[in-house]
Amino acid sequence: MIIIEFIKRIKFWLKADRLGPDIPLTYHMLFFPSLMRRICRKKFRHFGQGADFRPGALAYGCSNISIGDRVIIRPGTMLFADVRENGAGITIENNVLIGSGVHFYCVNHKFSDPNVPIINQGHSDSKPVVLKQGCWIGANAIILQGVTVGSNSVIGAGCVVTKDVPPKTVVVGNPARVIKKL
Repeated sequence: MIIIEFIKRIKFWLKADRLGPDIPLTYHMLFFPSLMRRICRKKFRHFGQGADFRPGALAYGCSNISIGDRVIIRPGTMLFADVRENGAGITIENNVLIGSGVHFYCVNHKFSDPNVPIINQGHSDSKPVVLKQGCWIGANAIILQGVTVGSNSVIGAGCVVTKDVPPKTVVVGNPARVIKKL
């Protein structure tokens, strides 16, 4: 029985459209730069030159995630793209700075029927998340579905971003609000 479970688990790890600590077969590869680049180029829709996916980060729906040149995905960062057919993805353009512990979500739970447990209501339609070139996302920020962060914008640490952020803008708070134009 244990051997059968072990074989099933290894098959799942090999096929899983994700990277992170919960997939130990590929997770160890993230500790070695050449292996990290190899597995990331295989898993992600795009994985740019000089990009880095650090141990402790998690990506769900890798085939729907594009990571540009010189982007580092730091420990504690979580990228949740939609794994459903024709689901929305995450696009991170070149030269984007991302702090530790940032979360990205392309999908949300439905909660429209108060008489049905939320866990039984499924998910809403997904919407893409796009980070334009040169923006900076502070540590522990949360970027929700449908958000585009404009080029060279700054998202303050701990922000919850629910709406698009114009280019060359600084936003802070929960919900994020504009405090300055660059």
